[in-house]
Amino acid sequence: MSNDLPARRGVCLVVAAPSGAGKSTITRALLASDDGLELSVSATTRAPRAGEQDGVHYHFRSPEAFSVMVAQGEMLEWASVFGNSYGTPRRAVETALMAGRDVVFDIDWQGCRQVIDALPGDVVSVFILPPTLSALQSRLEARGDGAAEIARRMQAARDEISHWAEFDHVIINQEFEVALASVRAVLDAARTARIRMPGLSAFVAGL
Repeated sequence: MSNDLPARRGVCLVVAAPSGAGKSTITRALLASDDGLELSVSATTRAPRAGEQDGVHYHFRSPEAFSVMVAQGEMLEWASVFGNSYGTPRRAVETALMAGRDVVFDIDWQGCRQVIDALPGDVVSVFILPPTLSALQSRLEARGDGAAEIARRMQAARDEISHWAEFDHVIINQEFEVALASVRAVLDAARTARIRMPGLSAFVAGL
């Protein structure tokens, strides 16, 4: 007699890091290599940059529309960063989780706290550290930012790093491929966690 595999609830994989530590590069690589993973598309009040598409890179909203979304409880998390507001629309994430799809979040420690509060039990969090602060500064300098911008981002990085102990996993991005493999291993382990499969008892009983 056949025994259908138990349905699985999706995982919220939160990847946070100071600017320049490689967070976005890691999440892009994960998404490119894993069809079962999708990116949480944030809403923002900032203007689109060249080549950015609404609904693909961000959901671009006016400050007024963004405030309405917050007031109506439509955001899992939100914050104001460098004069603009960013947030995660709730509905798309909850729909994905219920369908067994996994969602990766490219957000900061404050956003991670809010997502954990909103979706307790669904979040596995990873913090990416640079090997040294001087290596982080070198990466920022390679972007071509001015000295004042680099100084501001380095201070923000120190503040971000101070919250490393709030995360489930901490990975030092000294070698990109090693760091990527480590994040992928965290995701794979989260997918097989017993709590993610509410129908597992019935499945085992039917073996």
